Order: sequence, then C-alpha cells, then structure tokens
Amino acid sequence: MGLFILRRLGVMILTALCLTFIVFWLTNLGPNLEKLAKTQGNARMSDEAVVSWLESRGYAQPIPVKYGQWLGILPGYVIEGRDGETRARCAEGRTPTEDTARFCGILQGQWGQSTVFKDEVGSIIGTRLGLTGKLMFWVMMLMVPGALIIGVLAGMREGSRLDRSLSTVSIVSTATPEYVSGVVFISVFATATFGMQWFKGTATSAMDDANFENFFLPVLTIALYGMGYIARMTRASMTEVMNAQFIRTARLKGVSFPNIVMKHALRNALIAPFTVIMLQFPWLLNGVVIVETLFNYKGFGWTLVQAASNNDIELLLGVSVVSVIVVLVTQLISDIGYVFLNPRIRIS
Repeated sequence: MGLFILRRLGVMILTALCLTFIVFWLTNLGPNLEKLAKTQGNARMSDEAVVSWLESRGYAQPIPVKYGQWLGILPGYVIEGRDGETRARCAEGRTPTEDTARFCGILQGQWGQSTVFKDEVGSIIGTRLGLTGKLMFWVMMLMVPGALIIGVLAGMREGSRLDRSLSTVSIVSTATPEYVSGVVFISVFATATFGMQWFKGTATSAMDDANFENFFLPVLTIALYGMGYIARMTRASMTEVMNAQFIRTARLKGVSFPNIVMKHALRNALIAPFTVIMLQFPWLLNGVVIVETLFNYKGFGWTLVQAASNNDIELLLGVSVVSVIVVLVTQLISDIGYVFLNPRIRIS
C-alpha cells in the first residue's frame, strides 16, 4: 500500500506540473499580456509603451523562466526600469533590499497579487474556497444519501413499478442542467407564489449566515444534477449484485430479504458508486461556477469567473492550481477506498 501511494504521488506531481504549465502558458499568451498592460496602465497605450510595461514587470521573460519563478524554483527577477525604478518579483514591485528573499513562488506560499481584488491571491482563494466548501458539504449531505436510497430501492426489484419510476426521476434530474433547474427554482420558489415567497433567489447573505431560506435553492440545484447519475450507477450495481449466486444461496437458506440487502448486497454494490461519489468533488468545482454566479454566491466558482473575465492572471493561476490538486487527490482517495470496500482487490 505504501509503495502504491508513493508511486501515485509521483504521478500526481508530474501531472500537476504538466497541467499547471499548460495553464500558465495559455494565460501568458501575448494578447492576454497586452490586455493586462492596458487594463492596469492606460487603455490608449502604444505598442512601445505596452512592451515597456511588460518588460519592467518581468512579463517579457521566456515562459520556462517565468514558470520557474512562479513555482518558486528559480530566483525572482530584478529589473531596472527606464525611469530608474528597480522592480523585483520577491519585493512585489518595491525596491529590493538585502533582506528580500530570492525565491518567492507557490512553493514558498506566495501566490502573487490579484489585479482585480488588490489582495493576496492566497488569502482570496482561502476565503472563497471556504465558502464553496460549505456549499459542497451540504450538497454532499443531500446528494449522496438521497442518491444511494433511490439507487438501492430501484435495484432491489429490477423491472418493478418502483424501479421504473425512480429510474425516470434519475434520468430527468441528470438531463436537466443547473442553469435550467436553477432558473426554474428561482421562478417558482423565490417569487411571490399565491402571496407567499418560499425562498430567497440570491445566496449572498448565506456567505455570512447560511440558513434554510437563503441556502436551500443553490444546494438543491447542484444536488439534483449529480443525484441522478449516482442513483443510476447504484441501481445498476445493485441489480447486478442481487442476481449474483451468493444472493440466491442466501435466499435458499431462508435469509430475510432486508438482511440480504443490508448485510450481503449493499457493501458489494457500493464499490462502483464509491468511485462516482469521489469524482463528484472535481465536478462540483465546475458545477458551482454556474450556480454561484446564478445565485450570486461569491465562492470559488464565482472567483474563477471574475478572474477569467477580468484577465486576472495571478488569481486565475491560483484557482487552477487548487482545481488540479482537488482532482488528483480525490482520484487517489478513490483508488485507496477500493481496497477497503472490497478485500478481494489487490494492489499489484
């Protein structure tokens, strides 16, 4: 197990480096840098002024060099500007001193400065990720038990009326994207219906004080979309297990149907849905982009939209790093969880 985890960690590091380099290269393309210069400087800057602005702030260096500085494995740049001002990455544009660190990147905990929010990227991501974590927690609390119950009930008796009804509900929920269900929920439940407004159409107040009124609609919108997929996987796995030979043997021995389901079938049926559940975490980071924007909940997804729309390069890179880490870690946990759910699985 230990050797397997070490190998996977090595693959994860290489994958993270490749993915972050691709994102870094795309965000540092010429048009993006020119837009950044004109946004932060002057919209009517000449081409020569744009080049001078980029050179004075280290953006004109080769991509591998800038990537190494951003990671923190290469020393930060020190550039003497035409106006005589000395700029250094590790001094955040201020005049460097003898105490200024030579290495200042992601590995040193310095994520850069957001050009939109005028704050440390690490501080922004930490705050916004905490808000999204609160949203994801309640989504999982609603989505996972609901999906497992629906899938188990549908798979216990394949072909029954209950199976067909629950399978239809699962398909409909999966086929309805968040931007459709969210708008429908706001129109129906967040407006005055029969002289009564059930919920709030915005979740901004839930950032400070989340309650049933201002937080249920965004949670329900995300949960319904993922619930149908998990339920269908659980139903397929449960149906396969219920037709297995050891289940037939248990029935012939006179074991009651509830004991067959709870003690024999359920654990074996949860192996496939477990992977699907773990993969919901990376999906939730993408799904919350729509929901957080729709309900004006300023979490991780909302921050990603703001960084991309405003060409906030440092913030966009920080969000990308967190997304890559979440995807890779959840995949590792999913692989390790296989062994604990089914002792017959061996790691080669």
